[in-house]
Amino acid sequence: MPLRILVVASETKDQRDERRRYANTASDESYALALKALRDDLEIVSTSCVENGTQMSLRDLAQFDGIVFAGSPIQMHHVSDETRRASSFMRLVFDSGTPSFGSCAGLQIAAVAAGGATGPRQPGIEAALARNILTTDDGRDHPMLAGRPPVWTAPAMHSSIVTTLPPGARVLARNADTPVEAAEIRHGNGVFWGVQYHPEITLAEVAASLRRQASDLVDAGLAASIKAVEDHADRLQALSDDPARTDLAWQLGVDGQVTDTANRIREIGNFLSALEGDALRLPHGR
Repeated sequence: MPLRILVVASETKDQRDERRRYANTASDESYALALKALRDDLEIVSTSCVENGTQMSLRDLAQFDGIVFAGSPIQMHHVSDETRRASSFMRLVFDSGTPSFGSCAGLQIAAVAAGGATGPRQPGIEAALARNILTTDDGRDHPMLAGRPPVWTAPAMHSSIVTTLPPGARVLARNADTPVEAAEIRHGNGVFWGVQYHPEITLAEVAASLRRQASDLVDAGLAASIKAVEDHADRLQALSDDPARTDLAWQLGVDGQVTDTANRIREIGNFLSALEGDALRLPHGR
């Protein structure tokens, strides 16, 4: 039987439409493409955790083999209707016992729902790439990071981080300015694996995000001008189009952990493998 996966959006309708305009797909649609690249026989269902139309019950969620949370601009340290709905939905996921995974905002939603906290990243946005991600002692032998080297680079685009992990959580990876780059959270009946970076997005999507946020990147001191951002985005786009361009990989300071699709989406593949072995269901879960 193929795995049945629920992909959860935390973008509003307007945010999903905007991302389609500048990156061709909404964030949950990018996730579905990454999942299909790993297993083309997956049964994928999508929903939103921030819109009023979400009507899923515990029984509904328990019918899925796994639940995946896509990234979004949601800021979990700001109280709003969207953040309250996202937290409530994630608590329902934990209660259901269905294993879950998430990137960026997905990790932050899970952390807050389980009793942790998020806040602005200092010194500011981590844009384009998260560099020098380092496994912790807990992460060294963790199955989510199986196949990763001790230090690696990954696509990233975020201005918020998990500042306090909830009880029952372990930090699996970090870098100098992001104390939680990867984590496991056990809460109630459920297990969540998450990363702050974006294994699911391509360098072309990174380039599109840079172009959209060019003014913010200049204001943050990450680029001297809009043209500098555009030039950087052009190099990322060109490497996405031709991953064999070693000259561009050298200029950008990346290796096969970023340019090879199987490496880039490794954590998602490890999650699917764990689902197939039913290793992520707690004894008191479903």
